[in-house]
Amino acid sequence: MTTQSHVDEALWDEFHRVVNMSSRELADWLRVRSAGPHSEELPDQAGTKTGQRVLEILGKRRTDLTEDDERVMRKVVEKVHAERRDDLEPTAGQENWRHRLMTIGHDPLKGAG
Repeated sequence: MTTQSHVDEALWDEFHRVVNMSSRELADWLRVRSAGPHSEELPDQAGTKTGQRVLEILGKRRTDLTEDDERVMRKVVEKVHAERRDDLEPTAGQENWRHRLMTIGHDPLKGAG
């Protein structure tokens, strides 16, 4: 059982700044990304585990977050910063780089929230 966590406001704000795709955009992207020529995952199971966790977190209030949610949020923020540094202005890059970031809810071609 995971326990509730008090996620500080700075992490909450930064997570929602770097995750610049809406939950609908992310869900649609995860379904497209997981569809193959001969198979398609169930819509609620499409995408990476982290992408699915980001979707879940986007649907929660800050007070409902668990310690695991907080861990995922920190991981996503760190990943986006490692890939983008502090510059979150819209940037075109290699397609696979953009798609990799989109699986965690960050589209480099969109401005930060």
